[in-house]
Amino acid sequence: MQANRHMAQVEQEMALLYRKYAPGLLTYVRMRVPSPEDAEDLVVEVFVAALEHAKFAALSEKAKQLWLWRVTRNKVIDAYRRAKTRQNVTLDHVAESLFEDELFSPEYSALRQEDYMDLYAHLQSLPVIHQEILRLRFGQDLSCSEIATALGKQENAVRVTLSRSLNLLRKIYQRRGEEQEHDLSG
Repeated sequence: MQANRHMAQVEQEMALLYRKYAPGLLTYVRMRVPSPEDAEDLVVEVFVAALEHAKFAALSEKAKQLWLWRVTRNKVIDAYRRAKTRQNVTLDHVAESLFEDELFSPEYSALRQEDYMDLYAHLQSLPVIHQEILRLRFGQDLSCSEIATALGKQENAVRVTLSRSLNLLRKIYQRRGEEQEHDLSG
């Protein structure tokens, strides 16, 4: 009885994920696969793979979304490999068009917005002087000597603070990446 309830819950969650993400995935696949039926089959394969993935249900919403997109891209690549007739297009052109299409997708925009919000939160956790130096360096495109003059500090102190701030942000993002890998591998 408990197993049936759990299975029903998993099916309901997958149905919600399908309604939420399948249209965007299908649009992505449809632009890359010649037949609409093949595109639909490929998207169904992605969700079947999600059902069969032991740790998928335990992932966060964002991790599930990223997993679905990654598997979709991989399945499109597999479909290209299996195709009997291949288009005579350079790999550089294919890679460019895949990346350009992805840049304009609503999913990519939403993920980019989340990344900006994460970055903003991490920046807010830094000391005020670090925030100011980062803002002047990357927001105003000032050199370290110009920042030092503007803040009345020595150039070496500005360079050290800038370096420490960037290293701290790198560590935060490395930790975050390791946590996401851990979430995906389970």
